[in-house]
Amino acid sequence: MSIKKSIDINGFKHVLHEHKSFSESQMLAKSKTYFRWLDSRRSVREYAKTPVSKEVIENIIKAASTAPSGAHKQPWSFCAISNSEIKSKIREAAEIEERASYDSRMSERWLKDLAPLGTNDVKEFIEDAPWIIVVFKQVYEIEDDKNINNYYVNESVGIAAGMLISAIHNAGLVTLTHTPSPMKFLTKVLERPSNERPFLLLPVGYPKEPIYVPNINRKGLDDIAVFYE
Repeated sequence: MSIKKSIDINGFKHVLHEHKSFSESQMLAKSKTYFRWLDSRRSVREYAKTPVSKEVIENIIKAASTAPSGAHKQPWSFCAISNSEIKSKIREAAEIEERASYDSRMSERWLKDLAPLGTNDVKEFIEDAPWIIVVFKQVYEIEDDKNINNYYVNESVGIAAGMLISAIHNAGLVTLTHTPSPMKFLTKVLERPSNERPFLLLPVGYPKEPIYVPNINRKGLDDIAVFYE
C-alpha cells in the first residue's frame, strides 16, 4: 500500500513527516553524549571582542525559531545588535536599573544567593560581546488595526529562548541570560512596536581567555525528576 505524501485535515494540508529512529543502544549513547555536551555549557560574563559573522547569528536565530508555539503563532522577535552605539545605550540604561536593584530592590537573601556567582551592577559584556540578541515576546498581533491575542506567549518564547541558548553553545560560542528589571528601556532603544515586550537579553561571542566561572554544581536527577512507573 502506498503512503500518501499529504492529506487534508479540516481544510488544511498536512504533509508526511519523516522521522529517523535509533536502536536502544544508539538512543542511550546519543542521550548520554547530548547531556554531557549540554552539561559543559556555562554562563560567561567576560567576552573577547573577536568578531562573529552575521551569518552565524542568523543561523542561531533560525534554529531558535523552530521552537513550538501556541497555535503556531510564533510570538517572538529576535533583535541582533552589533552596532556599538546602540550597545552603549543599552548598557547605560541596563546599569541604571541594575544599580537600583542591587542598592534597594533586592533582598538581603537574594544578594547572599548571588554572591557565589560574582555578579554586580556593571554589565560591560553588553558592549564587549560582538553581538547582543534581545528576545521580545509578541503579546498580541496587529491585524487591520485590531489587537489579536497570541496564545501561551511566555511558554512559547521561553522554549525558543532555551533553543537559542543551545544553538549558541552548538556554534562554539558562549552567552549569558540577562534580565534587567524593568526592561522597558529595550523597547525604546530598539524602537520596537507596541505589541512587543522585552523577554531576555543575551550577549553572544567568544569568552575572554583565560576565563573563570563559579565552581557550582547542578542538581542531581533525584532532586529534579520524579518517575511514575
